[in-house]
Amino acid sequence: MKNKENWNIEVNGKKAVRVEGKSLKIKRKILIMGLPGSGKTTLANELVPRLNAVWFNADAVREEINKDLGFSEDDRNEQARRMGLLCSWVKKTGQYAIADFVCPTPETRQAFGADFTIWVNRIDKGRFADTNKIFQPPKNADIILKEGSPLEWCDQVLDKIWQTEKWDNQAPTALLIGRYQPFHDGHKALVAEAIKRTGQCCIALRDVGGKDDNNPYDFEKVKQNIYAACPEFGNKIKVVELPNIMDVFYGRGVGYNIEQLELSKDLQEISATKVRNGEIDTHGNKASWTINSKPPGWRPE
Repeated sequence: MKNKENWNIEVNGKKAVRVEGKSLKIKRKILIMGLPGSGKTTLANELVPRLNAVWFNADAVREEINKDLGFSEDDRNEQARRMGLLCSWVKKTGQYAIADFVCPTPETRQAFGADFTIWVNRIDKGRFADTNKIFQPPKNADIILKEGSPLEWCDQVLDKIWQTEKWDNQAPTALLIGRYQPFHDGHKALVAEAIKRTGQCCIALRDVGGKDDNNPYDFEKVKQNIYAACPEFGNKIKVVELPNIMDVFYGRGVGYNIEQLELSKDLQEISATKVRNGEIDTHGNKASWTINSKPPGWRPE
């Protein structure tokens, strides 16, 4: 391995691989912050339907869930942590999560842990003196909104988010070739590493569906399984169909890096054969179905 910064990857609690290079963050967990009365909720009203996002308004969360919290420093940090946790749970489903609240200090922003921070900086003072006193402008907001209408703000935010969210055919891309019969956590760990190393990953499925008992799933079924298992990667994966590739050749050195990726022992033990035989599920746990009760799609038409 080249001497670059290493990253740990985990898939469902299992250590996966050591990764080189910089980390890519899929921007699903969005913080809209700013002083009270600056327009955070107004922006959220515009942005939520455009992203089909789940929305957590701090006042509503305090009223319905966090009634035990006040506005001390510790309570503000705890409020931010809980808001962040709610958004993280949504992010795991692949959806956008939006939280709008003051988040006045570096500590509260760290406790929340946003992927993308919007600072609505339209006013110099809010209606609460204590909040004005402790408010510290963020140093690393992804976008700062001052002038313009809420609709214009929304368009600016979407442009900024989608610059990094969209698939780019001309961007550096990793290629994984396989049968994925079925796709399991070991495969997902490879996808995670590929994205973190390169930025996006093309998953090429060999056309083997229905060929024999070892290849029961057709292309569409495997494709659906991959997208369902990897929502957190957003548009940074693309699944394509290939012929039944058995050999990969290339001529002179043309810039491809061909490398075997090493998984942890836990993930190496997740076998598609064991999944097909009903011994384990796709996460490596003891299966809840048997060989006489195959999972959906076992015999695709």
